[in-house]
Amino acid sequence: MIRVNGTEEAYYEGLTVMEYVRAKGYRTNRIAVEKNGEIVPKSAYESTVIKDGDSLEVVSFVGGG
Repeated sequence: MIRVNGTEEAYYEGLTVMEYVRAKGYRTNRIAVEKNGEIVPKSAYESTVIKDGDSLEVVSFVGGG
């Protein structure tokens, strides 16, 4: 299990941050991801593997005026 934005979720072995955010429908140019308290650089989404027990925070940016 992993925890995403405070909610426990199942995960798949070897799943990367990029695979996760795409599967959840996030637009990568409009989010920031934190894994276990550390910001994950967008350049590392493809290579950062999510492991059992990890905690993710996914923050979406919303524009407005």
